[in-house]
Amino acid sequence: MAVQRAAALHLMLLVAAAAASVAAAGAKVPAMYVFGDSTADVGNNDYLPWSIARADFPHNGVDFPGGKPTGRFSNGLIGVDFIAIAMGFSRSPPAYLSLMATAANRSSEAPRNMTMAAAAAAYTTGANFASGGSGLLDSTGSTISMTQQIEYFSDLKDEMSTRLGAARVSDLLSKSIFLISAGANDAFDFFSQNKSPDSTTIQQFYEAMISTYDSHVKTLYNLGARKFAVINVPLIGCCPYLRSRKPSGECVEQLNQLAKSLNDGIRVLFSNLSLEMQSMKYSISSAYELVSSLIKTPHAAGLEEVKSACCGGGRFNAQRGCIPSSNCCNDRSKYLFWDLLHPTQATYKFAGLVFYDGPAQFVSPISIKQLVEA
Repeated sequence: MAVQRAAALHLMLLVAAAAASVAAAGAKVPAMYVFGDSTADVGNNDYLPWSIARADFPHNGVDFPGGKPTGRFSNGLIGVDFIAIAMGFSRSPPAYLSLMATAANRSSEAPRNMTMAAAAAAYTTGANFASGGSGLLDSTGSTISMTQQIEYFSDLKDEMSTRLGAARVSDLLSKSIFLISAGANDAFDFFSQNKSPDSTTIQQFYEAMISTYDSHVKTLYNLGARKFAVINVPLIGCCPYLRSRKPSGECVEQLNQLAKSLNDGIRVLFSNLSLEMQSMKYSISSAYELVSSLIKTPHAAGLEEVKSACCGGGRFNAQRGCIPSSNCCNDRSKYLFWDLLHPTQATYKFAGLVFYDGPAQFVSPISIKQLVEA
């Protein structure tokens, strides 16, 4: 398996080189490496035949350039795209598995007009490893776990070092942004399996989450990461799906409290890690505070509807997922939520701008912009 991955990685250089060098021309950092769940997935799950957590069909992508689904769980671009654009890239780096699949289908003989120097640039602009349905815990979901995502990155780093030299790669990674958007699926799974958890059960879950997050960050640090852009657990109890399951149509506050507790732990974790690990810097974007704020004052982002999904079916348009036969709203720019769980492009755009260079209420202890410039 490792040999096959290495061969595909070698070919991936040749496939992506030209596009990568153009995309990075105006970038403020050498590269962006993305890890997480469906809030950051740009198409990795399209290459998992067994996964039902997919967005490679309409109405997804209706507002994406070309109007086609891309594997993003949204009507268009998502938050990591807008953050990448703010950093000078064209959008999020491509899905890692899309590059692997393309490389595997090509001849092992490089096109003559593609030099190895240009090919090496393909690795140095980043990759997106996020997988819809995954979590921080290996037991969450059945897609690409965070552990596997980091193993993919480790493979990528090994190939980069072979091509470019260990010293150059170490310097490149130390200046790149490592974005993590994860934790919501873990909380969903825990809540679905424990309808009325006692304090001991909640504490055990909390400790497992923070300990696992700690391990993942340290692994990335040991692989060369120094700049971490973290997006915390959203206000998940207010998503349309959970509203649709409550007779009152209100948020599930118990789940929101669980998310808040996890976010408190994540904040303390990164503060401690930054003291422990030399040269580590971090920025935490609060998806929790952002969604909470937009529900209270939607007009701040030009939104109007904050309870119902734009695409779906049933109560709150959220008792069924977004599929080709679903009801789909006409004015998608006015909706906070695209489907039963995920935001619209309009919400993601506002979030991306706020997380990149917004007030401390939404991003701290420094903004992503400050992290980029550090």
